[in-house]
Amino acid sequence: MSSAAPAVEFLPRPAVGRVFTSEVSVRLADVDCNGNMRLDATARTLQDIATDDASDAGLDRRFGWLVRRTMIATNQPARLGETVTVATWCSGIGRSWAERRSELIGDRGAAIDAVSLWVQVAVETGRPARIGSDFTDAYAGAASGRTVSARLALPSPPERPAHRSWTVRRTDLDPFGHVNNAATWAFLEEAAAIDRTERIGRAEMEYLQPVEHDADLALVADVDGDGDAVTAWLLGDGVRAAARWTPDRA
Repeated sequence: MSSAAPAVEFLPRPAVGRVFTSEVSVRLADVDCNGNMRLDATARTLQDIATDDASDAGLDRRFGWLVRRTMIATNQPARLGETVTVATWCSGIGRSWAERRSELIGDRGAAIDAVSLWVQVAVETGRPARIGSDFTDAYAGAASGRTVSARLALPSPPERPAHRSWTVRRTDLDPFGHVNNAATWAFLEEAAAIDRTERIGRAEMEYLQPVEHDADLALVADVDGDGDAVTAWLLGDGVRAAARWTPDRA
């Protein structure tokens, strides 16, 4: 049986199976200069809720999870001070990875959809580890037999791109010594100047290699022919991360 491409569609909430919910408040450190929740803050919320869900499900702490790909669609941004209800569930399972679908609904109208592919890794080595029975016991019901691959969707950068240097801050690093998945969204925020928009649109991020503090990094951006979508890459020794912002012009 072929596996579906991961984190490229927003599947509906399952009729059966585990759905974990929690509430968060949008704080000052989460928003841009217009009071709208940034992409890195959204990704951090998704990361925290996923951790809370896994803890509540009693998953084995010998393993950790690293994000491979995330897609976030903002239909209405969350605002400073807004209370947001987050619902999350498993929408597909692979050999060493799983797809996690999330919805963020605010009490002032915020509406954000998200889907991510997470890879399970052994904490001691950081290498992928096969999904076990504790995970399938908790999440297979919601996934309803859907399997997903670990394929990526964004294109490679241009051959001779214009670029500028990119600096990693020590505060961006996680316990693995890599830039945290949420902090990585900063380069797309910069490349697409998303704070100058209404933040209504679709954002994608793919993590190809770890981003480290002492790496010599370059930020490359390319605007499509219509002047709307911005694709960006963080380059070091190869592509470290790729991202795209597609605003909704409707």
